[in-house]
Amino acid sequence: MRCLFFVSAFVAAAAVPVVVHAEVVATSEDGFVTRDTATVAASPMQVWLALTKPSGWWNDRHTWSADAGNLTLVPQAGGCFCERMPGEDRQDGSSLDGSAQHAVVVLADPLKTLRLRGGLGPLQGEPAEGVLTVTLKPIEGGTKILWEYNVGGPMRYEVAEISQAVDSVMSEQLAGLRDLLGGLDEAEGEG
Repeated sequence: MRCLFFVSAFVAAAAVPVVVHAEVVATSEDGFVTRDTATVAASPMQVWLALTKPSGWWNDRHTWSADAGNLTLVPQAGGCFCERMPGEDRQDGSSLDGSAQHAVVVLADPLKTLRLRGGLGPLQGEPAEGVLTVTLKPIEGGTKILWEYNVGGPMRYEVAEISQAVDSVMSEQLAGLRDLLGGLDEAEGEG
Protein backbone atom coordinates (compact mmCIF):
# COMPACT_ATOMS: atom_id res chain seq x y z
CA MET A 1 0.00 0.00 0.00
CA ARG A 2 2.81 2.42 0.87
CA CYS A 3 4.46 1.63 -2.47
CA LEU A 4 1.25 2.49 -4.35
CA PHE A 5 1.04 5.81 -2.49
CA PHE A 6 4.68 6.51 -3.31
CA VAL A 7 4.18 5.84 -7.03
CA SER A 8 0.99 7.94 -7.07
CA ALA A 9 2.73 10.82 -5.31
CA PHE A 10 5.66 10.51 -7.72
CA VAL A 11 3.40 10.82 -10.76
CA ALA A 12 1.17 13.49 -9.18
CA ALA A 13 4.20 15.65 -8.52
CA ALA A 14 4.22 16.61 -12.19
CA ALA A 15 1.67 19.30 -11.26
CA VAL A 16 3.80 20.83 -8.46
CA PRO A 17 5.39 24.15 -9.48
CA VAL A 18 8.95 24.81 -8.35
CA VAL A 19 11.42 27.67 -8.64
CA VAL A 20 14.19 26.00 -10.60
CA HIS A 21 14.85 25.75 -14.32
CA ALA A 22 13.86 22.23 -15.34
CA GLU A 23 13.28 20.28 -18.50
CA VAL A 24 13.34 16.87 -20.09
CA VAL A 25 16.27 17.37 -22.47
CA ALA A 26 16.20 14.03 -24.30
CA THR A 27 13.94 11.03 -24.77
CA SER A 28 14.29 7.77 -26.63
CA GLU A 29 12.25 4.61 -26.93
CA ASP A 30 13.67 3.29 -23.66
CA GLY A 31 14.99 6.26 -21.72
CA PHE A 32 15.21 9.96 -21.00
CA VAL A 33 17.38 12.68 -19.51
CA THR A 34 16.10 15.41 -17.19
CA ARG A 35 18.10 18.52 -16.39
CA ASP A 36 17.42 20.98 -13.59
CA THR A 37 19.42 23.99 -12.48
CA ALA A 38 19.29 26.35 -9.55
CA THR A 39 21.50 29.11 -8.23
CA VAL A 40 21.97 29.46 -4.51
CA ALA A 41 23.50 32.10 -2.26
CA ALA A 42 25.92 29.61 -0.73
CA SER A 43 29.50 28.57 -1.33
CA PRO A 44 30.26 25.20 -2.97
CA MET A 45 31.32 23.97 0.50
CA GLN A 46 27.95 24.92 2.01
CA VAL A 47 26.13 23.32 -0.93
CA TRP A 48 28.19 20.12 -0.67
CA LEU A 49 27.55 19.79 3.05
CA ALA A 50 23.81 20.31 2.58
CA LEU A 51 23.64 18.09 -0.53
CA THR A 52 25.13 15.17 1.39
CA LYS A 53 22.45 15.45 4.08
CA PRO A 54 19.22 14.84 2.13
CA SER A 55 17.24 14.54 5.37
CA GLY A 56 17.39 18.35 5.53
CA TRP A 57 15.83 19.11 2.14
CA TRP A 58 14.28 16.01 0.50
CA ASN A 59 10.48 16.00 0.44
CA ASP A 60 8.83 13.56 2.86
CA ARG A 61 6.27 12.62 0.18
CA HIS A 62 9.00 11.02 -1.89
CA THR A 63 10.25 8.55 0.69
CA TRP A 64 9.11 5.04 1.53
CA SER A 65 8.85 5.91 5.24
CA ALA A 66 7.05 9.27 4.74
CA ASP A 67 9.88 10.94 6.67
CA ALA A 68 12.95 12.42 4.96
CA GLY A 69 14.62 12.37 8.37
CA ASN A 70 15.26 8.68 7.69
CA LEU A 71 17.46 9.44 4.65
CA THR A 72 21.25 9.23 4.70
CA LEU A 73 23.89 9.65 2.02
CA VAL A 74 27.52 8.53 2.37
CA PRO A 75 29.47 10.76 -0.07
CA GLN A 76 32.16 8.32 -1.16
CA ALA A 77 32.39 5.70 -3.91
CA GLY A 78 30.21 2.76 -2.92
CA GLY A 79 28.37 4.92 -0.38
CA CYS A 80 24.66 4.49 -0.01
CA PHE A 81 21.83 6.95 -0.51
CA CYS A 82 19.64 4.93 1.81
CA GLU A 83 16.51 5.15 3.91
CA ARG A 84 15.66 3.55 7.21
CA MET A 85 12.03 2.42 7.47
CA PRO A 86 11.23 2.17 11.17
CA GLY A 87 9.07 -0.81 12.02
CA GLU A 88 6.94 -1.68 14.97
CA ASP A 89 8.64 -2.43 18.27
CA ARG A 90 7.86 -5.94 19.43
CA GLN A 91 7.22 -7.17 22.94
CA ASP A 92 10.50 -9.11 22.95
CA GLY A 93 12.42 -5.83 22.51
CA SER A 94 13.22 -6.34 18.84
CA SER A 95 12.02 -4.20 15.98
CA LEU A 96 11.02 -5.00 12.43
CA ASP A 97 12.83 -2.14 10.73
CA GLY A 98 13.07 -2.01 6.97
CA SER A 99 15.40 -0.16 4.63
CA ALA A 100 15.71 1.00 1.04
CA GLN A 101 18.74 1.68 -1.09
CA HIS A 102 17.78 4.50 -3.42
CA ALA A 103 21.15 4.79 -5.14
CA VAL A 104 24.87 4.08 -4.79
CA VAL A 105 27.51 6.79 -5.01
CA VAL A 106 29.81 6.15 -7.97
CA LEU A 107 31.67 9.47 -7.90
CA ALA A 108 32.24 11.91 -5.07
CA ASP A 109 34.47 14.83 -6.04
CA PRO A 110 33.83 17.19 -3.10
CA LEU A 111 32.69 20.71 -3.98
CA LYS A 112 32.41 19.71 -7.66
CA THR A 113 30.47 16.56 -8.55
CA LEU A 114 28.33 13.92 -6.88
CA ARG A 115 27.15 11.03 -9.06
CA LEU A 116 24.75 8.31 -7.95
CA ARG A 117 23.48 5.23 -9.76
CA GLY A 118 20.02 3.85 -9.09
CA GLY A 119 16.38 3.87 -10.07
CA LEU A 120 14.65 6.45 -7.91
CA GLY A 121 11.01 6.19 -6.86
CA PRO A 122 8.94 3.81 -8.96
CA LEU A 123 11.94 3.23 -11.25
CA GLN A 124 13.46 1.16 -8.42
CA GLY A 125 11.12 -1.68 -9.35
CA GLU A 126 12.11 -1.63 -13.02
CA PRO A 127 15.11 -3.05 -14.88
CA ALA A 128 15.87 0.51 -16.03
CA GLU A 129 18.95 2.18 -14.54
CA GLY A 130 19.36 5.83 -13.62
CA VAL A 131 22.44 7.97 -13.11
CA LEU A 132 22.01 11.24 -11.19
CA THR A 133 24.88 13.69 -11.62
CA VAL A 134 24.95 16.81 -9.47
CA THR A 135 27.53 19.38 -10.54
CA LEU A 136 28.46 22.46 -8.49
CA LYS A 137 29.94 25.55 -10.16
CA PRO A 138 31.03 28.60 -8.18
CA ILE A 139 29.50 31.81 -9.52
CA GLU A 140 29.51 35.38 -8.28
CA GLY A 141 27.63 35.44 -4.99
CA GLY A 142 27.05 31.70 -4.75
CA THR A 143 26.87 28.40 -6.58
CA LYS A 144 25.09 27.09 -9.65
CA ILE A 145 23.76 23.56 -9.21
CA LEU A 146 23.23 21.39 -12.30
CA TRP A 147 21.16 18.30 -11.55
CA GLU A 148 20.93 15.76 -14.39
CA TYR A 149 19.20 12.38 -14.22
CA ASN A 150 19.84 9.99 -17.11
CA VAL A 151 17.52 6.97 -17.20
CA GLY A 152 17.66 4.09 -19.67
CA GLY A 153 16.52 0.53 -20.04
CA PRO A 154 13.32 -1.46 -20.04
CA MET A 155 10.44 -0.12 -17.95
CA ARG A 156 6.68 -0.57 -17.85
CA TYR A 157 6.04 3.17 -18.03
CA GLU A 158 5.45 5.28 -21.11
CA VAL A 159 8.62 7.37 -21.51
CA ALA A 160 6.69 10.54 -22.36
CA GLU A 161 4.72 10.34 -19.09
CA ILE A 162 7.32 9.03 -16.65
CA SER A 163 9.98 11.45 -17.89
CA GLN A 164 7.75 14.43 -17.07
CA ALA A 165 6.85 13.01 -13.66
CA VAL A 166 10.49 12.22 -12.84
CA ASP A 167 11.60 15.69 -13.95
CA SER A 168 8.98 17.25 -11.70
CA VAL A 169 10.09 15.20 -8.69
CA MET A 170 13.76 15.93 -9.37
CA SER A 171 12.91 19.63 -9.63
CA GLU A 172 11.02 19.46 -6.36
CA GLN A 173 14.03 17.97 -4.57
CA LEU A 174 16.40 20.56 -6.04
CA ALA A 175 13.96 23.28 -5.00
CA GLY A 176 14.11 21.89 -1.46
CA LEU A 177 17.90 22.16 -1.49
CA ARG A 178 17.65 25.64 -2.96
CA ASP A 179 15.13 26.73 -0.31
CA LEU A 180 17.40 25.41 2.43
CA LEU A 181 20.40 27.33 1.13
CA GLY A 182 18.59 30.42 -0.18
CA GLY A 183 18.07 31.11 -3.85
CA LEU A 184 20.61 33.53 -5.25
CA ASP A 185 17.96 35.66 -6.93
CA GLU A 186 16.18 35.96 -3.56
CA ALA A 187 19.43 36.97 -1.87
CA GLU A 188 19.82 39.71 -4.47
CA GLY A 189 16.23 40.85 -3.95
CA GLU A 190 14.99 39.68 -7.37
CA GLY A 191 12.64 36.91 -6.23
